[in-house]
Amino acid sequence: MNEKLQSIKEQALAQIQAADVPEKLNEVRVKFLGKKGELTAVLKSMKDVAPEIRPKVGQMVNEAREELEAALAETKAIMEKAIREAKLKEEVIDVTLPSKKNMVGHRHPNTIALEEVERIFIGMGYEVVEGPEVEYDEYNFEKLNIPADHPAKDEQDTFYINKDIVLRTQTSPVQARVMEQGQLPIRMIAPGRVFRSDEVDATHSPSFHQIEGLVIDKNISFADLKGTLEVFAKELFGPETKTKFRPHHFPFTEPSAEVDVSCFKCGGKGCRFCKGSGWIEILGCGMVHPHVLEMCGIDPEEYCGFAFGVGLERIALLKYEIDDMRLLYENDIRFLKQF
Repeated sequence: MNEKLQSIKEQALAQIQAADVPEKLNEVRVKFLGKKGELTAVLKSMKDVAPEIRPKVGQMVNEAREELEAALAETKAIMEKAIREAKLKEEVIDVTLPSKKNMVGHRHPNTIALEEVERIFIGMGYEVVEGPEVEYDEYNFEKLNIPADHPAKDEQDTFYINKDIVLRTQTSPVQARVMEQGQLPIRMIAPGRVFRSDEVDATHSPSFHQIEGLVIDKNISFADLKGTLEVFAKELFGPETKTKFRPHHFPFTEPSAEVDVSCFKCGGKGCRFCKGSGWIEILGCGMVHPHVLEMCGIDPEEYCGFAFGVGLERIALLKYEIDDMRLLYENDIRFLKQF
């Protein structure tokens, strides 16, 4: 029995010394000290040992167990210390190194400009309304007083899905849809993406954004339109900004005008930014054509109103002095991080 115990102990100690990871140490523990382990099997066979030597054999088995458990604990402690030291070397923190900069995204220049325009008009009591980008010809053209033979409906200017459906060329169809609902008075702006068959260059894109406004109520005059746009220009470009209205033609408004603002770089004196004129064109506007009101189910004898439209990209280009519209769409981080 003594020889057997000595053999078991030597085998166990040899395997403990050969173990290089904690998992192998655990295998040795199970093999020799587990419920079905070799040392445990010796204890279970004590019933076959002569009664007079049974205490001595039990003592030998316990001493062997204690020695193996001590060897396992010591080896495990050495092994865990080595693993911890290796991990600390790998994860060492050099406090003299520059910190890693957290690259946090932010709003796009278009989004910043849009939110500012929305803030201005919401402050004046306007509602923000959106509509479909794929629109019926009826809403995009017919209900806006643009007949079938109008140049704006040429395929060279408009993306057609079929003869009755187009990619909207303006956000004015949203105005027609709101007027059709007949819930008067109306004070709204309609921002959104629009599409026109343009070549990409510094000032044009086949896909861009517009913000169009509409007011329908009783006793609305051109003076209301002028006052509204003056407030808008001063809020957007500064309190010293002046506005100038120039006669123009739009099928859905009569009379119509284009609006210039005094150059906010030179104060109207003339500079490179305003091309020496002292003025910058920003939007088109006018009083809603009576025929447009009729087609949308509103009595032009009782109600009237005004509409205006401004390009969102144009505002962003002016406000941030960007000279190429393509920069807004190229997603160059060097450009975008300036905002």
